[in-house]
Amino acid sequence: MATGRAVEREPSMSRDDALAWIAPLTDLVLRAGAAILAIDRTGQVDHKADGSPVTAADLAADRVIAEGLAQIAPDLPTLSEERCTQGRPQARSFFVIDPLDGTKEYVAGRDEFTVNLALISDGEPLLGIVGAPALGVVWRGLVGHGAERLTVTPDGASYTTAAIRTRPLPPPGQPWTVAISRSHLDDETLGFIAARPGAVKAQMGSALKFGRIAEGAADIYPRMSPTCEWDIAAGAAVVIAAGGKVTDRHGAPLRFDVPRPNFIVPNFIAWGDPSAAP
Repeated sequence: MATGRAVEREPSMSRDDALAWIAPLTDLVLRAGAAILAIDRTGQVDHKADGSPVTAADLAADRVIAEGLAQIAPDLPTLSEERCTQGRPQARSFFVIDPLDGTKEYVAGRDEFTVNLALISDGEPLLGIVGAPALGVVWRGLVGHGAERLTVTPDGASYTTAAIRTRPLPPPGQPWTVAISRSHLDDETLGFIAARPGAVKAQMGSALKFGRIAEGAADIYPRMSPTCEWDIAAGAAVVIAAGGKVTDRHGAPLRFDVPRPNFIVPNFIAWGDPSAAP
């Protein structure tokens, strides 16, 4: 089992430093997405020890990101889904990467997969970029600086940006939108939804759910079943930057500097309206 804990070795990353990186990191996510789209998704699917699928597209995107981060931020370590055997980086600031989130959706021929890149500082999400290459959309955010939705041209050469923000939760008794997983919906999550009448379910794959919360298209994204840090770090940063909050089921802010076997997060809730959290 891979476990680890952060050890202070250098100053934490500043918001200004992260802001200077957001453009090159966005371009890196776009390049990783292009690498995924360039691969025939009908090819071989392998499986890891935990049973999760991995494809040539996962590995190609991971290579693009690893090479890019070595140029952009050579002194910062990285925790990637495809390179996690060494444990948690022992640094106050580090990247968390899922080069292809939603591999099941990708293999099934759906477009609901993402490239997730987060920068963690002192255990908290600071910067997040979630790219949906097949949809031509990127969500990105820097906590304390705001969040944006990018609309990417079909050739991937350029994009337009629009500021985004989460929305207030509708009053009790009014319809509200819950973002739920297409592949990982469990009874506890359904119970959470049932306890809040008026839910309109929006089912989708991967970290798209965080993007919809951040842009005000959905209100709450609950997941009461286990997932991994790289699945949620980037999306959490985007939601927080857009004005929301990400907590565990008890309302405690989600952190990324605590020892977790295999980096598994037992549960979390992304709230568009932070006042709705416990």
